[in-house]
Amino acid sequence: MASFEPMKQASLDLSLTVRKTRKQVFLEQMDKVVPWDELVQLIAPYYSEGIKGRPPFALQTMLRIHFMQQWFNLADQAMEEAFFDAPLYREFAQLPASGRLA
Repeated sequence: MASFEPMKQASLDLSLTVRKTRKQVFLEQMDKVVPWDELVQLIAPYYSEGIKGRPPFALQTMLRIHFMQQWFNLADQAMEEAFFDAPLYREFAQLPASGRLA
């Protein structure tokens, strides 16, 4: 009777490196070139403090979402769906992997 040896993942010789997508490269570049801190300081005096209703998202998060909507031509509902379809968008917007979106 032949002995059975389980296949180990290393023996499959799988390359686990991931190639970056064009969107990922683009968002990484935008993260570096857009003056986020300066824009936040400029807008902050006009941003809701969330005294009534749900607490607002961080200003920089909302700004990043707005920019993505413009760059990728996404309406509000399409942007929300994109957060579920592509974790890359959540990461760029600085949203937690799981948590509220509304």
